Amino acid sequence: MRERPGVGLGLALLSALTFATSGSFARPLITGQWSAEAVVLARVGIAALVLALPALLALRGRWPVLRRNAGTIVVFGLLGVALAQACFFNAVRYLPVGVALLLEYLGIVLVVGWMWLVHGQRPRLLTVAGSLTALCGLVFVLDLTGAGRLDPVGVLWGLGAGVGLAGYYVIAGRVDAALPSVVMASGGMAVGALVLLVLGVVGALPLRAGTADVAFAGHRMSWLVPIAGLSLIAAVVAYLTGVAGARLLGARLSSFVGLTEVMFAVLIAWLVLSELPTAVQLLGGALIVVGVALVRLDELRGGRPEPVEERADEPVLT
Repeated sequence: MRERPGVGLGLALLSALTFATSGSFARPLITGQWSAEAVVLARVGIAALVLALPALLALRGRWPVLRRNAGTIVVFGLLGVALAQACFFNAVRYLPVGVALLLEYLGIVLVVGWMWLVHGQRPRLLTVAGSLTALCGLVFVLDLTGAGRLDPVGVLWGLGAGVGLAGYYVIAGRVDAALPSVVMASGGMAVGALVLLVLGVVGALPLRAGTADVAFAGHRMSWLVPIAGLSLIAAVVAYLTGVAGARLLGARLSSFVGLTEVMFAVLIAWLVLSELPTAVQLLGGALIVVGVALVRLDELRGGRPEPVEERADEPVLT
């Protein structure tokens, strides 16, 4: 639905902002007794439980909708939740966080390519210009100068995260409009958590956790604080607003708005960790905004919405 682009843009920006808090919340846990995979499992598992009751209430009398979209929810959980997060946190074991994040956001290029190859939506000049401008801005924000030789194992994990990110935007932007957003988010996180739990039980992923106090924002506090932030802010709010925003904006535009997550992450690190952004990072942030604006302008000028499976007699958001 394109009659509410302002609402969609606001939801997508809020999603990017809340997703950007995940690093600050996760760092004290990962540097302590927790493995990255355990942090991800706690994040999406708790969020799925929190959203379970609202999801059930939203589905009253609409169970055929759930059955019709069960496969979509499973794929969303596998790609947009489990694959994206597990691959990213494994990538940072071998690569600088900035390099891993850049590789993940190459998934945005995959979104444009997917819409072109599968749906015949060949990117116009402004979309190409916006793509290049935003990715150049991302490089400046991450400040990758002097990163050194990259570990090929880490690169593969980072590219896997990019595939998961592309899947997140494509699936969220094309889901059946009759399926409530809260059901999509809760179901996807439940699937992702279940997959990570099974992989941990069989020994494919390390699952370590502890109850010791952690250092967060310059203070010692209970481990429950960052876990609550990860699950409620960086998962519940982030995924709900992300799915809803993608349904209003479409896969391509919402994926570019998601680039602002990097800017927000820099600002949050500045506020929480006293890491002041450099002039180069601020320049990169400006380029990202310009890139997103070019893509948005192209969407408005093109006048051809992306194909979305929706029914005119039922709302997009629930």
